Amino acid sequence: MAQNFGMPMPAAHSGAQRSRPVKYLVTIDSGGYRVARLFLANRELVNEFDAAVAELGYMTAGVVPQVGLLGAEWDLALRGHSVAERAGAEAYTLAD
Repeated sequence: MAQNFGMPMPAAHSGAQRSRPVKYLVTIDSGGYRVARLFLANRELVNEFDAAVAELGYMTAGVVPQVGLLGAEWDLALRGHSVAERAGAEAYTLAD
């Protein structure tokens, strides 16, 4: 008799590769609101959320941001933002 109380056992985990870790957290003004964006090391956008959430403070505690993302390495990732928005943007490096 099985000891699973009538519930099926979960399937074995697949050997699928896990997602890559996020390297950059960028906060930038967008249409009058501050948004936070998570990027991989190649600056591929992973997620975007409201920068006013409390969790942002926990994620960036003790990390000194790079202010002003005007370099060419951010051109593709931040296309559509004005020079002023990019100048006020902050990038936190979360992983090496």
